[in-house]
Amino acid sequence: MSTETHLNFHVATANDASQIAQLIQAAFRAEDNGTAWTGPDVVLNRTFTLTPEEVLSTINNPEAEFLIAKTEDGTLVGAMAAIKRSDELARLAMLAVDQSYQRSGLGRRVLANAEDYVQKNWGVKKIGLNALNTRGLLLEWYERQGYVRTGEKSPFPVKAFRDIELPEDLHFVEMEKDLGG
Repeated sequence: MSTETHLNFHVATANDASQIAQLIQAAFRAEDNGTAWTGPDVVLNRTFTLTPEEVLSTINNPEAEFLIAKTEDGTLVGAMAAIKRSDELARLAMLAVDQSYQRSGLGRRVLANAEDYVQKNWGVKKIGLNALNTRGLLLEWYERQGYVRTGEKSPFPVKAFRDIELPEDLHFVEMEKDLGG
């Protein structure tokens, strides 16, 4: 896919939940030909699960949306959750792109659509998101999209993954983007 491919952006409905869960799970589990993008937590990536019910909880939340991108033939190729935290702040999460479309600029388009949506529909002035500290290239990519590390960290529930050897210092790096206004 090129960056010129026509995409239709939509707010997801309950009928999209299963496909969104499959897309996100596949994207998070995707094996990279290096560890820099996904980080060294390969076993963690392979065990990531997301159920349609979990997606539905976002879709059914009046303060949240799942924003999706489909090709002209209706194939789901991108998704991102948006959650309104306040009149000033929205939170974005679970950016996912179909593996066959990765490294094509689609992630940037899905992110830009989500940013545009929360600004136009909710009037927020700031967007927050996070990524694991071990995902260096992803953190750098978000910085190139205008996000700034806040200095805040959120704990990763390492103890919930007892069967996986994870670094004790695994955490989420919090980032924000000021939309101005």
